Parts: sequence; C-alpha cells; structure tokens
Amino acid sequence: MTNQQQQAASVDPVTRPLRVALLGCGVVGSEVVRLLNEQGRDLGARVGRPLELVGIAVRRLNRTRPGIDPALFTTDAEELVRREDVDLVVEVIGGIEPARSLILAAMEHGASVVTANKALLAEDGSTLFTAAEKAGVDLYFEAAVAGAIPIIRPLRESLVGDEITSVIGIVNGTTNFILDKMDIDGAGFAETLAEAQELGYAEADPTADIEGFDAAAKAAILSSLAFHSRVTGADVYREGITDVTSTDIASAREMGCVVKLLAICQLSEVDPAAPDAERTVSVRVHPAMIPRSHPLAGVGGAYNAVFVESRSAGRLMFYGPGAGGPPTASAVLGDLVTVARNRLRGAPGPGESSYARRTVSPIGDVVTRYHLSLEVADVAGVLATIALCFAEHEVSIQTVRQQGREGDAQLVIVTHRATDAALSATVEALRGLDVVQQVISVMRVEGE
Repeated sequence: MTNQQQQAASVDPVTRPLRVALLGCGVVGSEVVRLLNEQGRDLGARVGRPLELVGIAVRRLNRTRPGIDPALFTTDAEELVRREDVDLVVEVIGGIEPARSLILAAMEHGASVVTANKALLAEDGSTLFTAAEKAGVDLYFEAAVAGAIPIIRPLRESLVGDEITSVIGIVNGTTNFILDKMDIDGAGFAETLAEAQELGYAEADPTADIEGFDAAAKAAILSSLAFHSRVTGADVYREGITDVTSTDIASAREMGCVVKLLAICQLSEVDPAAPDAERTVSVRVHPAMIPRSHPLAGVGGAYNAVFVESRSAGRLMFYGPGAGGPPTASAVLGDLVTVARNRLRGAPGPGESSYARRTVSPIGDVVTRYHLSLEVADVAGVLATIALCFAEHEVSIQTVRQQGREGDAQLVIVTHRATDAALSATVEALRGLDVVQQVISVMRVEGE
C-alpha cells in the first residue's frame, strides 16, 4: 500500500471525501476539472460528502494544462483505476480501447463509472452493464447523447412507467449547422462544410459526423433505453448528408419543409389482426424532409433536440446545446453527483433494462414517404409511363410537379406512405425506363 493509500485508509470513512479519478483531459476533461475546482463546495453539499480529484490519466505529460495541479497527472491509467482509494471514475477519452478495459477494471475494483463514450456504449454496452451489475456499481452516461440536454435520465427513469413509441432527434450539431446554413444561405454542401470547419463546428476529418456514424451510435443508445432492448450501432440503418444538394434544400422549401439529419427510433404499432404478435423496433439515421411546422424544424445552428412520443405522457421535446466542453462537462458533473449520492446510500441506480428483447426490423420494412427528382424526356406519355411504374410496385403518388426545358423536363414526385422496400424498388425500376434520363435525388419525407 502506498503512503497516499495508507493516509486515505486512516481517514474516518464516514467523513472522508469521495475520491474521483479522471480518464482523459481534453476539451471535456479539462472542463470537468474546472467545474470540480470552481463548484467543489456546492457539489460536496449536494452529495453530502466532498468530492476529491485524486488523479488524471493522460497520454502525454508534457502538455501545458493551465489551472490544473501537475501532480495529478499520470500516464498509467490502469494503475489509477485499480487504486483501492478511488470511489468514482470519469471516462472521457472516447473510442473503444483502452476505454472498455479501463472501465471494466474500475468496476472490478468497486468504482462507479461516469462516461461520455457513445461509441463504446453503442458497440458493447451490454458488457459494461453486465460488469456494473456484477460489481454492484453504477454506470451513468448522460453526456453520451446530446451534450447538456437531459435525455438519458428521462428515458431511463422519468418515463420508465410509460410506453415510449417514438424517439426522433437531431443529435449531431455539425450536420445540423451545415443543413441549417444551406437552408438559410442557399449554398452548396462542400462550401458550407468548409465554413463549418473554419468555425470549429466540424473536425478536420468530418467523416463520423457527415456520414452519420456519430448519430447512429446515439440512436442505438436512445432506442435501447426507449424500447428496453439491446440495440447496437450495427443495427442502425445509416445514411449521411454528403449527397444533399442545394436543389434538395430548395425543393424542401417549396414543399414547406426543411432538411434535417434525423435519428429515428420507432416501436411498431399493435397489429389489430394479431394483437399478441411480437412488436419490433426500427432504428435509422438519414437526411429527411420534415414540415416547417414540426417542432424539430426550428432547431438551428449546432443545437440538438430530441422529440419523444409516449402513450400516456404524449409529446415531449428536449432542446439545447448538443456538444462542446462546458455543456458536456455539465452532464458529466450531473451524473457524478448522482453516482456519488448512490455510493453514500449504498445502492446503485438503475442498470440495463433489456427485458423486451425486441427485434430490430430491416429498413425495407419501414413505412415512409419519398421525394424524388427525375430528369425525363419531354415527350407525350411520359407521365403515364412513370405512373404505371409506381403502380406496378403498389406505391401511390401524392403530388407531381413538372418543369419543362429544352428537349427534356424535370419531375418532382412525392409519394404516399409505403414500405421502404417498395419505394426503393420503384426507384430502381425508374432508373431502367427509357424515358427517365436521370434520377437526380431521392429523399425520405418524415414528421407528419
């Protein structure tokens, strides 16, 4: 036992501080330290015992980190989480490894864990929950989805007595900033992405954001909580926003809609003909047109919002900053206070709820609407040929708008609701028609 651990053991266990280890000291981690330092007295009062930061694991010691005691830093993260005097571990390093191994080691040694690691939770959350239950400790993760917005706890606790039927969210600030600027300025995707990078809203490598990987991980977490089933990132159907054009944005505006990258988690309805049949969940991330009257349509800039529908509570909206150091650190500190309180009363909070074990349905089974832009030959009978193609796939057309040009025309078609499989098959058939020169764009229409 080290001198530090011997000193800790000699302190009265009823009054001694709860000791916190921090893994990672980047944008979020440094804000966590700042809040612990600035609000330490208030946090201790809320917990009922002081919180003491006893170590910070980092990859490099030679970086300057103003305002933080250099004696706290270590590059031996495994030794830090295995310390017998550590009660609580905060993980903000991200990624799968070594985060997973460190969290499991911390739990094995009796520490409760607060994490902001959406990728790990979406890929292997079941392993973490199982380890937490076995060790009798907490695993809290409010900061993993939508930054400072309190959405995890409402799904995990406040709405646990209700049946949630739908969770639809704008959960990635980078893509929302880009699509919002394209809508306001009429600019193209590439130039708007460049602006987002200059302003710090997008990373130098924006792939995780613009291709929907970040939102898909969050959708997996939200659907797991909402529908009491294990859903992983691999279960989520995913499309990014790289193919969204200024023409798509303009078409949406003409329809009274706006384009958003949506995370959509839905519980299937009860089949009146087979009320005892298993209900499934669908989980998807893709750009979609939504009416400007929808609550999510007005979410601008880099903000996030989550729209929840439940059987008894009805419609609920959660809105706020979805990323950044201070907002995310706020969510981390909220969790830290909760797990500290649980520690003092000797009982962990809620663990994983996966009793429903619902099947995740494929994207082809999802019922939705399509907005299509087609370049066609401007000849007699073209509309009849295209309408027949839709009819053959049992897809009904809601509206058609035609604009003639020299020798050809552009058709904008909005369908009624049908399965995604039928709609997708219709699009492929249209591509094979002689009168269709190009399928310019295809986008789902949601939120009615």
